[in-house]
Amino acid sequence: MSKSSRENFKKTVNHQQPDRVVVDFGSSPVTGIHSVIVEKLREFYGLEKKPVKIIEPYQMLGELDADLIREMNIDVIGLGGEKNMFGIPNKDWKLQKTFWGQEVLFPGESNFTYSSNGDMLVHPEGDTSVPPSAIMPKSGYFFDAIERQGPIDDSTLKVEDNMEEFGRVTDQDLDYWSEQVKTIKGLDKAVLANLGGTALGDIALVPAVQLKNPKGIRGVAEWYMSTLTREDFIKELYDRQTDIAIENLKDLNKVLGDKIDVVYICGADFGTQNSTFCSPETFARVWLPYYKKVNDWIHRNTGWKTFKHSCGAIITLLDLFIESGFDIINPVQINAAGMDPKELKRKFGDRIVFWGGGVDTQGVFAFGTP
Repeated sequence: MSKSSRENFKKTVNHQQPDRVVVDFGSSPVTGIHSVIVEKLREFYGLEKKPVKIIEPYQMLGELDADLIREMNIDVIGLGGEKNMFGIPNKDWKLQKTFWGQEVLFPGESNFTYSSNGDMLVHPEGDTSVPPSAIMPKSGYFFDAIERQGPIDDSTLKVEDNMEEFGRVTDQDLDYWSEQVKTIKGLDKAVLANLGGTALGDIALVPAVQLKNPKGIRGVAEWYMSTLTREDFIKELYDRQTDIAIENLKDLNKVLGDKIDVVYICGADFGTQNSTFCSPETFARVWLPYYKKVNDWIHRNTGWKTFKHSCGAIITLLDLFIESGFDIINPVQINAAGMDPKELKRKFGDRIVFWGGGVDTQGVFAFGTP
């Protein structure tokens, strides 16, 4: 008899042979589907035509409703936070037509303005009285962060400036997650939760597009340089951030417990097409101790598996990811240097789960024909 989605998932992440390959589309920010494709999938399966909810506007990722999940035989569903990346609550949905003509649903407090040449601008918390934090070119399909890095004076630079977005969970947060858990009651799906607060230097989050007046190191180039030129600053930030994260996880565990299966920890990319952003030695100094602190707490106190995303040629870092305590790595960018699936499976397959990837998204997906 075929196992349930959750049973097959548990076998897979524990390196046991499942009845079938576990399928995930849409459970996390790095396994989501663009709204255009969600609409086309609904049409392909003959499902009701309706506007797609934009649950992650930065990448314009669409929500997969239960009927589409069923048709696609998806095994993993995701739980996300109360607000999107721009600090806007995911509720009170309203229609918005995109540049490509698709009618989609944005959260009600989303308030867009437009540049002089027609590009779409989004504002932190939907507050148009403050400068925009991201832009979608009128020829584009997703948003890019707007550079808001002010001058940096190292004599006055404080770690606190980069910690504004890392606070303790509130009673309201815990009530929200308690309600989220109710939505999955009785389902036989595996559950991935994106709890927030555990990402270390994820470059998509560094600009803090949800903050109205971000301080500290917020520029992309400045951040990458700072991992070398301000290493002590970065390590102190990670140390304090992970202390807060663990206190939050303690509270969240009381609400979520064994109702979830995996936690999305971090989406920081460490790979380029041909190499890594940093040496293994730098990773071991700057990131590993803090990842390990969070992962070790999770493994000691919960049954959750921990999920790390990193694109690119990361084969030289995989042993360190494993030492950091990650159970899962996503994706497998097979067209990056050294990322041969058979070799990855041979060297690391009994110590870490490869989630997603395995296809050429830069070539076949973009330019191939069915």
